[in-house]
Amino acid sequence: MASRQDIGHKAGEITGQAQVKKDEFLDQASDAAHSAQNSSSNLTGQATNFLQQTGEQVKHMAQGAAVAVKNTLGLNTDSPNSTNYRSNTNSPSNPNTASNINSPSNPNIASNTNNPSNPSTRI
Repeated sequence: MASRQDIGHKAGEITGQAQVKKDEFLDQASDAAHSAQNSSSNLTGQATNFLQQTGEQVKHMAQGAAVAVKNTLGLNTDSPNSTNYRSNTNSPSNPNTASNINSPSNPNIASNTNNPSNPSTRI
């Protein structure tokens, strides 16, 4: 039969082994938690960057659309390359401008669509 001293020694040894296993398990759990936290922070940073880039792209697209509409309407005074089409509406050198729409001398413009003398406008 084992002596009390042997039993006490074995109990202490088993307790020590259990303590070591517990410490290893807690270290692994702590490492896993830190890894998850770092991964989460990294993913959050990536998501933030993605959203910022997407927001900037949408902003630039909207600005480009606004400039295109202004250019189409002749209202863009922001760009040095823009042409102000409204300033040419009273130009007699261009028969297709707004000031000459009611001119009977140009049969190809919209105001003369009911003119029977222009065969291209008849249906």
